[in-house]
Amino acid sequence: MLMRDLEKILRGYGLLLAEVDAWFARCLAAQPRAIACGAGCSECCRGLFDITLLDACYLKYGFDRLDARVQAAVRAKAVARLQGLQALWPDLREPYILNFRPEEEWEELMPEDDETPCPLVDNEGRCLLYNFRPMTCRLNGIPLVDRSGEVFYEEWCSLNFTGGDPLAMKELRGEFYRIFADELSQFQQFTAILCKQQLNELDTFIPTALLIDFAGFDWPTWLQGSRLVENPPC
Repeated sequence: MLMRDLEKILRGYGLLLAEVDAWFARCLAAQPRAIACGAGCSECCRGLFDITLLDACYLKYGFDRLDARVQAAVRAKAVARLQGLQALWPDLREPYILNFRPEEEWEELMPEDDETPCPLVDNEGRCLLYNFRPMTCRLNGIPLVDRSGEVFYEEWCSLNFTGGDPLAMKELRGEFYRIFADELSQFQQFTAILCKQQLNELDTFIPTALLIDFAGFDWPTWLQGSRLVENPPC
């Protein structure tokens, strides 16, 4: 019953992610020589970065559909990554939520010089769960500028735009106000179903996302016993 309700949310989220993919495709079509992103390039698929629990559930939904042998190999990499994180933060336990840790201490868990490949990147540099990858992965490489002109994120991949300023390229702009508002709304619906309480933020990593038992874990009891009830993420 839980997974059936979650699958409805995941289908809707998949449509939102498809909008992000369509924006990126338009950017590629508009600036094909300036954007180096393409199949087999995994320069940005290194280190750790936080993803939302909704992204984590969508990723795990795809992961559970991989061949069993592939799952086992990826899970071994994820477990090794988790053990490294637990050496820094012994209290990190399922469901591996980062919000129990002060945000200023997150950097210790994901240093900028970490070049460890994502466990989902295969030997050819391709993502094993490309169609289920988090929104952050889909947005990476190009600055995020709303159609209104407001800059949400001003950095870009060093392999892209080597001869121009993408912040000045209006053809790269997208409907980020609406996209991020829709993302938050769907996240709130997701946590209302999963945790029986609407929340604005719960974050984890890609390796830990692959180890979460979304259907079997007792989310409402966990939430009631956590500090997040007194100080819900916002």
